[in-house]
Amino acid sequence: MTNPLLQDWNTPFQIAPFDQIKDEDFAPAMEEALAQHRAEIEAIAGSDEPASFANTVEALEAAGEALDKVLGAFFTVAGADSNPAREELQRQFSPKLAAHFSEISGNKALFARVAQVWEDKSTLDLTDEEERVLMLTHLGFVRAGAALTGAEEERMKEIKARLAVLGTEFTQNLLADERDWFMPLGEDDLDGLPEFVVSAARAAGDEKDADGPVVTLSRSLIVPFLQFSNRRDLREKAFNAWTARGANGGQTDNREIAAEILALREERAKLLGYDSFAAYKLEPEMAKTPEAVRDLLMAVWEPARAQANADAEILTRMMQEDGVNGPLAPWDWRYYSEKRRVAEHDLDEAALKPYFQLDRMIDASFACATRLFGLAFRPLDVPLYHPDCRAWEVTRDGEHVAVFIGDYFARGSKRSGAWCSAMRSQAKFPQKQAPVVINVCNFAKGDPALLSYDDARTLFHEFGHALHQMLSNVTYESISGTSVARDFVELPSQLYEHWLEVPQVLSEFATHADTGAPMPQEMLDKVLAAATYDMGFQTVEYVASALVDLAFHDGPAPKDPMAKQREVLEALGMPAAITMRHATPHFAHVFAGDGYSSGYYSYMWSEVMDADAFEAFEEAGGAFDPERAAALEEHILSTGGSRDAAELYTAFRGRLPGVEALLKGRGLATA
Repeated sequence: MTNPLLQDWNTPFQIAPFDQIKDEDFAPAMEEALAQHRAEIEAIAGSDEPASFANTVEALEAAGEALDKVLGAFFTVAGADSNPAREELQRQFSPKLAAHFSEISGNKALFARVAQVWEDKSTLDLTDEEERVLMLTHLGFVRAGAALTGAEEERMKEIKARLAVLGTEFTQNLLADERDWFMPLGEDDLDGLPEFVVSAARAAGDEKDADGPVVTLSRSLIVPFLQFSNRRDLREKAFNAWTARGANGGQTDNREIAAEILALREERAKLLGYDSFAAYKLEPEMAKTPEAVRDLLMAVWEPARAQANADAEILTRMMQEDGVNGPLAPWDWRYYSEKRRVAEHDLDEAALKPYFQLDRMIDASFACATRLFGLAFRPLDVPLYHPDCRAWEVTRDGEHVAVFIGDYFARGSKRSGAWCSAMRSQAKFPQKQAPVVINVCNFAKGDPALLSYDDARTLFHEFGHALHQMLSNVTYESISGTSVARDFVELPSQLYEHWLEVPQVLSEFATHADTGAPMPQEMLDKVLAAATYDMGFQTVEYVASALVDLAFHDGPAPKDPMAKQREVLEALGMPAAITMRHATPHFAHVFAGDGYSSGYYSYMWSEVMDADAFEAFEEAGGAFDPERAAALEEHILSTGGSRDAAELYTAFRGRLPGVEALLKGRGLATA
């Protein structure tokens, strides 16, 4: 029987034929695709022709098409709709893929050809984009250890293979803890919970085959439970389970895995001649050095901590007025903060949430893209990997631009969080291809599905990443879309969040789920006035995580990461009633792979730019100023990694930003 993963996909827009793909197809398809890629690489490395940009660098760009197809389909379902078979395949594939790419980066003949083209670059009459791809290709080989020999080369291969295994184990342990824990709620336990939380808890109970409502470890359910539940004992139980993910002992405990990952990363950096893994990792980023990252984070930390401590005193008094003695605890903060928000801003999330229907927020994100960039969205009826998924064709002036897939609801088979990925990225070489882009979220189901304001921001955030992929207009896939410096990749996503706060967007799309009426002007004014409410808390939990991440990688790897985490937080004076947004055992950004290791700061680095970039719109003709929108697309959204990130931002704004716009945007400028 033919393997659908290895065939031409005669489907609309060449989307993966998920209705034909079975789990047992992945392993043989992977082996065949690896073999094909290996043969392509050997042909490039063993060529008798003198090394040129076309027969070496472009040939590398063109190689691996079959592997890209298989991996695109597999990792889509592995992250968003896992099962035991797919988890086992992931455990098998991780070391194989690590070994495969180590073999390529360690191919001496191939590296010699790349190095020759790099040496000859001044005589080759390359375009700016071609020269950028050559530079990144050469740098990638060097940073992967291509220049290593003998025992050091073999050790680098071992480290990469082991890190791939450990990252997979970390992810699967976290998924298991999130999937297996839930807290049943009796009818009396629903006291104080608004209807949207009760509805989400009942839907979660149905998904878990429980006899009644439950609280799970999905952020979209546990956060509102912590906000509204009158039962302090249940809040404590739920919060402790949420923060204990990956640290429950037994087979799913991630603490020793984290320690081994950190030790291997340090060894990897030392093999390449760097003082620390942070120095290695940050070299190609905008920040460049650990010192620059620390300076930014501390500039934000001090005002954020001051604001959080002032807020904690107010919440503590509120708690004591309720007859609860003792200090404010982490499971109390959200509950009393919600009460305070109602009291000070007359803004009740239970009353607010019906105005944030998922479908209307999707419409809003599309409508903003239409006004800014002329995009149109048409629903597609195509087989996808899960019934929850929806797809749209994206066009401009009648021309196909991309396929966009949205997978919005939480379920036990999906890892936590929200992300954007491309099953296929935009490119013009070796043939023209349009992107297939996926947004994955974990919103609570409901009829209709209702979002918190934070959920709505997440939806806009991920769609900002999708626009970066969909509007890409470069020649080579390796620099397409979000293939940019890690601390630049969050700029388009965080910038797009600002359009949710545009009054005319809310007045049009924030309509009541029952009546269809637009949000009253008085409520709209309150929403916008409260946009920076509780920002001390939000900033402290994030910056603390970023500083711990940096401390893990800037210097010797800690033998006990949990002890190092405590040491860093104590030195910072971490407020007692706030925890890290991501504690070490469930810090998937840092330990599920190398993506955000030493790089969790990048959200804040990008926020410095996004606050400044949106000011550019406000200084011009407003949020939908056509000249600023055109400049944003021309210099940032369409360019991928074709130029240096600082150069791209300067082309858009005329200068690089300072931290002032960020502090102002977070309401911390005077804290």
